[in-house]
Amino acid sequence: MSKKIFNPANWQSAEAAKQIPLPAQSLPFGEVGGASDLELIVMRIESAAIDIAPNYADWRDLGFALADALGESGRNYYHRLSRFYPSYSQSETDKQYSACLASHGHGVTIKTLYHLAKSAGVSVSIPQSSKSPSLGGVGEVKSPIPQNGEMENMDNQEKQLPAFPKAIFESLPGLLRAITSNADSPEDADLLLLGSLTVFSACMPNVYGVYGQHEVFPNLFLFVTAKASAGKGRLSLCRRLVEPIHQMMRQQCKAEQEEYKLKLTQYNASSDKAHEEKPEEPPLRTLIIPANNSATGLFQLLKENNEKGLIFETEGDTLAQTFKSEHGNYSDGFRKAFHHETISYNRRKDREFVELASPQLSALLSGTPKQVSSLIPNAENGLFSRFMFYFMNLRPIWKDVFAGGDEQPLEHKFDVYGKEFLDFNLFLRQQPSRFRFAFSSSQQKAFNAYFEQTQLQYLELCGDDYVGSIRRLGLIAFRLAMIMTALRIIDTGEVSSVLVCTVTDFNTVMGIVKVLVLHAAYIFELLPKDNTTIQPLNHKRQLLDALPSEFDRQTYLAVAKNLNIPDKTAEKQITRFINAGLLVRQAHGCYLKKES
Repeated sequence: MSKKIFNPANWQSAEAAKQIPLPAQSLPFGEVGGASDLELIVMRIESAAIDIAPNYADWRDLGFALADALGESGRNYYHRLSRFYPSYSQSETDKQYSACLASHGHGVTIKTLYHLAKSAGVSVSIPQSSKSPSLGGVGEVKSPIPQNGEMENMDNQEKQLPAFPKAIFESLPGLLRAITSNADSPEDADLLLLGSLTVFSACMPNVYGVYGQHEVFPNLFLFVTAKASAGKGRLSLCRRLVEPIHQMMRQQCKAEQEEYKLKLTQYNASSDKAHEEKPEEPPLRTLIIPANNSATGLFQLLKENNEKGLIFETEGDTLAQTFKSEHGNYSDGFRKAFHHETISYNRRKDREFVELASPQLSALLSGTPKQVSSLIPNAENGLFSRFMFYFMNLRPIWKDVFAGGDEQPLEHKFDVYGKEFLDFNLFLRQQPSRFRFAFSSSQQKAFNAYFEQTQLQYLELCGDDYVGSIRRLGLIAFRLAMIMTALRIIDTGEVSSVLVCTVTDFNTVMGIVKVLVLHAAYIFELLPKDNTTIQPLNHKRQLLDALPSEFDRQTYLAVAKNLNIPDKTAEKQITRFINAGLLVRQAHGCYLKKES
């Protein structure tokens, strides 16, 4: 197996690999009817014929994980899990595993295998029968969502939030598929996808939809958060996707300024100013608007650019400090722009009252979790709910900085993608009429059903403050689908006044949203909350997280006792979980927990 470049197009089952006779092997721990928990997970992966490590970094880490847990006996598992890679080589796999064995104490544990499996869409839950009859094993399930007040200690927590399902990358529009093929891990692919969608959202003129009986445009707000050096810096590549548009606008501005200065010089030299009109200074044309700005400065730039713009800031502190300054707090305008609501401001210099009728602002920010709380101290003012949040898991692995050899630098590749998108942007600008995006009737029903159920679940788990995030995530999902559908024009060349979302793009967006819900909930729980209301919500989350995938009344009462929750309270909460769709009653006294 070679050091492969991450390419979603290569994610496919290898039928030939199924024919390789590799014997099953059980472990001496966690036995389930003679087979280990790990054996059960491996069998599920084999049944699905999924390559859970499609890029070199994950494949290497898979070897480290097995070597750490099993030593030499893990070699067989490494072959069984590697053989679904289309270019699987038994000798190369042996060589790689030997190298992993030689790297003693690399720090990667067996949990990495489970994380890779779950990220690939393989269930890693173990049936209740595999647990000890007592409470043993119940508390081993750790929620990705922290409890209130853990912001100060979260850097020491183990964070394993899910990545997007791998299957979605196979069916993305061509431009997005090319962009994400440059990723070096599943999370990096997610980052490039979300970053691309966000910057593209600021550059799709003449594309709109109707949502909640209101006209909406593609604009998105994204905040990527992680510890320093976790890899969020790769977002800088996404800026290059719209840099040609930005530079085109700056060149236009430069030409207009030169023409203005020439006309102004001629006007000042004229002796008959009474019969001449003083030239008017041209607008300051730009796509990317600096976050470090005054409120009036931001709104004025939007006004001069047809009420459109993109804030791209890789340090969340920049915007947070701007909001705290006397003249820079445009948080209210930020919130209004998300819904294209009218923004009014007064220009003191010219004593002019100005209105932005339908601002179309997109924003891409990144920073540490503490920078999130600095920008958004609580969820009450609504700024939190307007963002897509993506939390990057820290991978304590040294990346091969020489991977790729003499290949073209990524910056050059993304410049090419940017030029391709510039052509598409110009095409949209030149259209005589607008494109209206829409869901099909069946998609509308599925969309409403999902968000209705999700709202009910998170109302139960996170309380009223999180409901706004679920509702606005519905609008975000609609916008994501709008962008993907518009990008399909590049692939098909088909142009219609109504852009109807395909089944493929609808399923892709819903797969993305289901993961974004979890990431946003994680960040939401990091924000400071009222201590008088958070305790009951914590107990709800703790109880649900501590329950195994299948359990009975005796088990949930034992879990509740361990959490100091009274029996009666636990019984009522189980009923509430069932009503919210978080649990399913299989039979009298027997329950099944729905996976996220």
